[in-house]
Amino acid sequence: MFSEKTTIMIQARTGSTRLPKKVLKKIEKKPMIWHLINRVKRIKSVQQIALITTKEKSDKVLLKVAKENGIIGFAGETSDVLDRHYKCAKEINANPIIRITSDCPLVDPKLVEEMLQFYLNNNYDFVTNTIIPTYPDGLDTEIFSFTALKKAAKEATKSYDREHVTHFFASHPDKFKIYNYQNKNDLSDLRWTVDRAQDLKFVRRIYSQMRPKKVFSMNETIRLLKKEPKLLEINKGIMRNEGSKQLKNRQ
Repeated sequence: MFSEKTTIMIQARTGSTRLPKKVLKKIEKKPMIWHLINRVKRIKSVQQIALITTKEKSDKVLLKVAKENGIIGFAGETSDVLDRHYKCAKEINANPIIRITSDCPLVDPKLVEEMLQFYLNNNYDFVTNTIIPTYPDGLDTEIFSFTALKKAAKEATKSYDREHVTHFFASHPDKFKIYNYQNKNDLSDLRWTVDRAQDLKFVRRIYSQMRPKKVFSMNETIRLLKKEPKLLEINKGIMRNEGSKQLKNRQ
């Protein structure tokens, strides 16, 4: 019997509609996905990292990226992202699972470690900072047990739940013990995710200002934005979780 491993799962694909192949766009001469991998490698309590993508031909490049960076690559169903996470977790004995999406090149390893320690020291099925957001958009972190993931994979039937892995947890507090991890200051109006060209421009400017550092904390970024507030104008006015809200409205 293989022992379970604390696992980061990075959900990634190249087929994004608003900014095609965004995960491969360069920031400081490295692909955006490289920066995310480089950051999560700093989380001391994590035992393995998996880049999970689809079986689409266009996503084979991501399996190559995983191999080049010494992490696990996994390809699963395109639209059933919940199944993709479950099958990968089962194959690599992942427990607990820390889910981070590939459009978060400013993810803060310190915050992820802090949330992971909270999860490990408390009896929750699902710890997230996304239900009532208080962190910048782009620092989204979700931690859950393999048991909870298996339950969701078996019971979720709605297409929205299959495509948005943790929505089934959040919408069934009767089935799962949930904790929303909150920041002492509400920073949810800050947009650090990459979904559009303006977002990429913003993140590139942040990285260029932080040069030569490639890994810097949320607080360091906040200090930079206080010093140079004009940076906030670059991607101002884009709705938080725009894509998922549009999809939900079509259900």
